[in-house]
Amino acid sequence: MNMMNVKRFFIANVVLMGAGFMAHAQADSAQLIKQGEYVSRLGDCAACHTIAGKAPFSGGLAIKSDLGTIYSTNITPDKDHGIGNYSEQQFADAVRKGVLPDGTRLYPAMPYPDYAKINDEDMHALYTYFMQGVKPSAEIPPKTDLSFPFSQRWGMRFWNWAFTSDKPFQPIGGASAEVNRGAYLVEGLGHCGSCHTPRGLGMNEKALDSSDAKFLSGGSLNGWDVPSLRGVAHWNEQEIVNYLGKGRNDKAAVGGEMTSVVENSTAYMTDDDLKAIAAYMKFLGGNPPLPVEDNQAASATEAKLTVAKNLSVGERLYLDNCGACHFVTGKGAPGVFPQLDQATVVNAQNPTGLIHTILAGAQQPSTARAPSTLAMPGFAGRLSDDEVAQLSTFIRQGWSNKASAVTADDVDKVRKTLAH
Repeated sequence: MNMMNVKRFFIANVVLMGAGFMAHAQADSAQLIKQGEYVSRLGDCAACHTIAGKAPFSGGLAIKSDLGTIYSTNITPDKDHGIGNYSEQQFADAVRKGVLPDGTRLYPAMPYPDYAKINDEDMHALYTYFMQGVKPSAEIPPKTDLSFPFSQRWGMRFWNWAFTSDKPFQPIGGASAEVNRGAYLVEGLGHCGSCHTPRGLGMNEKALDSSDAKFLSGGSLNGWDVPSLRGVAHWNEQEIVNYLGKGRNDKAAVGGEMTSVVENSTAYMTDDDLKAIAAYMKFLGGNPPLPVEDNQAASATEAKLTVAKNLSVGERLYLDNCGACHFVTGKGAPGVFPQLDQATVVNAQNPTGLIHTILAGAQQPSTARAPSTLAMPGFAGRLSDDEVAQLSTFIRQGWSNKASAVTADDVDKVRKTLAH
């Protein structure tokens, strides 16, 4: 082989090696973007930063809080109106600490107290996805403008000092790998505690992980009782998996804020991650069961509805408006129509969730695991406040249910919120 051929051979091999390296790098980048997209689903980023009719992640969602209305921001890689100029460290600081590159402090409507537990691997994938896998958008969301003193964002420095932690995720000693995976997802990316953990006087989550019994012990959100997730005594692990993955199980269907969570996040989780979450919730334990099924009372309600004589107003309204789907047994149809007997939303101390569902209706999300969309109509235009109160009272006290009565004033308060 002469010198010229040697040079050609060498150059050809260098070119091939370079092409191979580029192809390998592109494959790695594509895989990282895919991983980051999945992490964004785990973190439910779309629920707050994407609204109908706008570009994905371009912000603008109005988040109602006790402080006022907070608008979500544009987190696309647009360099003028989004996060396109963020370094990876600046991105991580915004997500984990709620601090923007210019020092501006975010309000904890952005669940950075929980996101603080996101590990470096997931954070790197998330950053790669937002910078390379998301289309830039020049959308300018409305500006958050809270009244004084809440408009003074510098004060969040002291709030963070008092109520947040910079500790990374702490695995639970002695727990299985599956339970610890579930703990990482629930305590961090899933930020389940932001709704299911009670809030303190500073509107802070009273606990941030399983080391405190208050964590995931239930709370209140927009007037709705939010159930405890500790133990989930009324469901087995597969029912938890189905509820999160499909938006329904044999006993219940999602409603309220959980509809968006399933639609944008948990429906996209792998079976293994859903099982890990269920295992973690069961591991926590400590959740008191719902009222024990009272077979005698349930049978009495069923018998009276079946005969349909000497009915109260609430019982008549139930047969006329609800019985076709939820039946005289109050058990509904497994996987189709949720049961009312012993249901969490029915037996909640605050009846707002039940009243809202009767007035506004509900629609189960379409998911890959359960693509059919099932909708319950709203009865706000058909039933008066007094009728909804009597219907709600019957449902909360029929069969095995033993919750308090509902008044027309209760219904009026919820009805007024529907206009907003």
